[in-house]
Amino acid sequence: MYTRSAVFEGKIHPGREEEFYAAVRERLLPAWQQMLHATAVRLYRPVQRDDGAPSAFLVQEIDYPSLEAIEAALQSPRREAARQAHESVMHLYDGRHYHFIYKRLDGGER
Repeated sequence: MYTRSAVFEGKIHPGREEEFYAAVRERLLPAWQQMLHATAVRLYRPVQRDDGAPSAFLVQEIDYPSLEAIEAALQSPRREAARQAHESVMHLYDGRHYHFIYKRLDGGER
């Protein structure tokens, strides 16, 4: 199994935190769940961080059965829907996001 993760780093505009997380649940989560070949989607709202760690305000994980499945998902029209959903919340924060692709090592291979 492979997981493609997005880390959202920066800061949500003060007083807009709950609006942001509600929009993530209502707009982004459904779009991410519809990604081609996605088998699971998890979202995390960081509550603590180590001193000196980047200020992340959202971490997303989407599981896929293979690297080829990830590539197909990224080329799928469903990706455009996810991009549009993301663009609809960008005005609520300052920062950036970036991705990692992980291969599960703890026996979770399918």
